[in-house]
Amino acid sequence: MSPNPPQRIAIIGLGYVGLPLAVAFGRQLPVVGFDINPQRIAQLQQGIDLTQEVSAEELQQASQLSFSCDLEQLRDCDTYIITVPTPVDEYKQPDLTPLRKASASVAQVLAPGNLVIYESTVYPGATEEVCVPILEQGSGLRFNQDFYAGYSPERINPGDKQRRLETITKVTSGSTPEAAALIDGMYRRVVSAGTHLAPSIRVAEAAKVIENTQRDLNIALINELAIIFHRLGIDTQEVLAAAGTKWNFLPFTPGLVGGHCIGVDPYYLTHKAQAIGYHPEVILAGRRINDSMGSYVAIRVIRQMLKKSILVNHSRALVLGLTFKENCPDLRNSRVIDVIHELQELGIEVDVHDPWADSDEACQEYGVRLVSQPPSAHYDALILAVGHRQFAELGAAGIRQFGKTNHVFFDVKGVFAKEDSDGRL
Repeated sequence: MSPNPPQRIAIIGLGYVGLPLAVAFGRQLPVVGFDINPQRIAQLQQGIDLTQEVSAEELQQASQLSFSCDLEQLRDCDTYIITVPTPVDEYKQPDLTPLRKASASVAQVLAPGNLVIYESTVYPGATEEVCVPILEQGSGLRFNQDFYAGYSPERINPGDKQRRLETITKVTSGSTPEAAALIDGMYRRVVSAGTHLAPSIRVAEAAKVIENTQRDLNIALINELAIIFHRLGIDTQEVLAAAGTKWNFLPFTPGLVGGHCIGVDPYYLTHKAQAIGYHPEVILAGRRINDSMGSYVAIRVIRQMLKKSILVNHSRALVLGLTFKENCPDLRNSRVIDVIHELQELGIEVDVHDPWADSDEACQEYGVRLVSQPPSAHYDALILAVGHRQFAELGAAGIRQFGKTNHVFFDVKGVFAKEDSDGRL
């Protein structure tokens, strides 16, 4: 049996990746957006997207899009696109639980001729080695005879209003040449930037996982340089500004590396490398550096406090920003929490203020209760951890108003000029 051309699409998982995809296809084809969170479905049915990736107007324009948390509503679909998270566990090993569960759910409604496409970031081979057997077992259908698979990695950049699904070239692949052609043609309908048809699913998987591994290593290099330059008494931002005048110098900056991709994806690749007997030294070294930056920031803050004769124990600190990046409500894998924990372990009471983050989610995810309005002249240390535009608009003087007469202001992101803070990366 040949794969059926996509006529009715199911999107499994309606987060930062799945929802924009569902909206894009929902303008052209019947689409059912499926999520296991009933609250999320209820909000979307009311035109509310808490991720702020899609506006109420865009939801309304997707006239053929419906939402459901009832698996039976997917039974009439012929194409299933799975966009669930692929995190790592506490031991930095891939956690494929959401992917396995989503595959098992789709298997219950899979029919002959259907396509199943994965967008979640995985290591090379995961789609065919992990997901396909679950689909076969749950459906009783045979791979590449009764149903077909594909992989088209997401390239969503949360909070970015310029680089969106439609304007980013889409890598596509399929388990047979015919399936690959159908999948590529389907994505071409909504991606104006065009597609790149990879020769195999494994190539597409590998391409995705190295995109963020490359960025992770570049940031790790700059973070290590920042540590070196600080010891040399040189301002890293000034060095980068000078080096950046050369046409081929890559514009990376130091900072905390979190989020759903850059701080996670390299561990998927290193897991697979180790499984085949190779120890990836460079990639893991970069991860160690980036994972240690929260502790490094906390130490820099403490040293500045001691220089100003501020007693550390029982002092108060205000951390500005909790999301993993600026001007975005995404809290996933934010490494700001590492700074908070390090300060708390040293006996510092920490308040956190973030105008973008959801208070309930921050409490559930990290046990952090956000302060809606920090009091003035209250803190011994101020740490600008995320460069939200609200903080830039407040200005260094406005931020310093939260501090006591004698306080430390550390600008992690280098939002302000060197002379406006007591330290920056």
